[in-house]
Amino acid sequence: MSFDYDVIVVGAGHAGTEAAVMAARLGARVLLLTSNLDTIGAMSCNPAIGGIAKGTVVREIDALGGIMGRATDRATIQFRMLNRSKGPAVWAPRAQCDRTLYRRAVRSLLEACPGIELTQGMVTRLLTDGTRAAGVVTADGRRFRARAVVLTAGTFLRGRIHLGTDTQIPAGRAGDQPAVDIAQHIEALGLTVSRFKTGTPPRVDGRSVDWSKVERQDGDGTDYRFSFYDRAELPRQVPCWITWAGEAVKDIIRAHLQESALYGGAISGRGPRYCPSVEDKIVKFPEAKRHQVFLEPEGLDTNELYVNGLSTSLPVPVQLEFLRAVPGLERAKMTRPGYAIEYDYYPPTQLTPWLETKAVEHLFFAGQINGTTGYEEAAGQGVVAGINAVRRSGGAEPVILGRDDAYIGVLVDDLVTRGVDEPYRLFTSRSEFRLLLRQDNALRRLAPLAERLGLLTAVERKVATRRFQEEEEVLRAARAATITPSAAAPVLADTGTTLGEPERVASVARRPGVSLRALLDAAGVTVTAEEAAVVSAGIELKYDGYLAREREAAARLAELAGFALPADLPYLEFKSLATEARQKLDRIRPTSLAQAARIPGVSPSDLHNLVVETARWRRRVA
Repeated sequence: MSFDYDVIVVGAGHAGTEAAVMAARLGARVLLLTSNLDTIGAMSCNPAIGGIAKGTVVREIDALGGIMGRATDRATIQFRMLNRSKGPAVWAPRAQCDRTLYRRAVRSLLEACPGIELTQGMVTRLLTDGTRAAGVVTADGRRFRARAVVLTAGTFLRGRIHLGTDTQIPAGRAGDQPAVDIAQHIEALGLTVSRFKTGTPPRVDGRSVDWSKVERQDGDGTDYRFSFYDRAELPRQVPCWITWAGEAVKDIIRAHLQESALYGGAISGRGPRYCPSVEDKIVKFPEAKRHQVFLEPEGLDTNELYVNGLSTSLPVPVQLEFLRAVPGLERAKMTRPGYAIEYDYYPPTQLTPWLETKAVEHLFFAGQINGTTGYEEAAGQGVVAGINAVRRSGGAEPVILGRDDAYIGVLVDDLVTRGVDEPYRLFTSRSEFRLLLRQDNALRRLAPLAERLGLLTAVERKVATRRFQEEEEVLRAARAATITPSAAAPVLADTGTTLGEPERVASVARRPGVSLRALLDAAGVTVTAEEAAVVSAGIELKYDGYLAREREAAARLAELAGFALPADLPYLEFKSLATEARQKLDRIRPTSLAQAARIPGVSPSDLHNLVVETARWRRRVA
């Protein structure tokens, strides 16, 4: 059979664009099919990238050769490192973006990537060859054949916008048609389908805001870049603003609660717990006196502001009423109303750990189609799907990122092992290895894998090598240099500690609140490394003992992961396992004992018996 392409990616949002780039970097001929070429890389909701755990994912994507970090750097109009007052395990880079610059950057980076062809068209069904995906058909009758298909349809699958209980608009997002035919086709292939909902807040004209009543929030003023490999020029930086939704807003929403699509019965899908609508906030947190609202600029060439914190499905007149009860927005002009959107997703336990569907070979799902929420979560899945679409269709072993390798690994493992009952969002608390999975060391963790897979250019490999050399240079200098009590005194002044005798810089750097760079300077040691390399080296020294313990725990996890579970194990026949364990193992079909251990309802006793049963089965079929 002849193929037009190696990989077809359906959808050009955050998952689809990363999937296309990964596949192309592996040498594949890629067709990126989207219903609208003008909305490639569009930020459908908040114009921001990063945040808790999410910022680390962006850096992991970049380390593997993806484009989200590079696009973000070209569009950042405010940068803040969240959680800076806490430990480095939870430092979280976040960029407010110009949504137009971001979209342009994604398009430009895609068009500069050899092997990617962009085409506009609405996909209506898959082509199959037996149980394998073999291409797609578009609404205008075009047929494209490929060795693998990656579906990244976002909220478009039978998407429906809700404004109050009476207004329902079929749409993938405001202004875009939903994907109905392909949703029906996939369901007919035997995959289980369910519904989730998400929402977006109204936007306002910044010229109608009373700035005297809101609090200004500036960025950090640093030249931080998400990308390790690329140093794009940052756009002009601007502030965000903070205000509050207080009792007046709460009273209005309570009075109109039954007009909300969510509370009036128009929506059946479940929404994201960690990004609730303002209606949910009022109902579920009645004791809260007020709720924070952020006014975030949509871009440098517009006065439009994103009203973060007031996501809603209330009718438009009610939205305008509660907006004008917010301090600073008394005369606000609403440029776009908020809305809720309900859409299909496919419970991700139907996927392998490399995001291939179990029902149809060489068909991969990535993004909100798997029940997640967030640009970064979608992009991370796109990376995994894009890499494995090429490897699986080429006969190579799939790549599985471990929970100790990357937050992307945590994300995918949670999805395919535990499933979702609400839109999934990443947090640092979801990882057992938070100190290993930091935003500063994503390059060290993942660049070696990217190099082995062939994802990096020669220039990128040199950048990674130089960064590693700089970190090692700093560590050697810190371990070799000695600092005297008098030289250390100014550096230690704010910590309330002193030195009684000369001590190695590396030892002193372990003290809380002490800067490695400041110690090296005070000791008269010249270090030419970039500041980011010095910071990473300082973290490695300061948390050396904790890091060692996490690495030991990761090694134990690797031992469990090394016990492979054959795909055709007859779990239902293993009577020594509890009924719940047998049923869940049969449904999820874990690839290793480590994955089996993370399935809710599978006990330590079940795991022990599973090892015995697996050994017996192997002897029986040998």
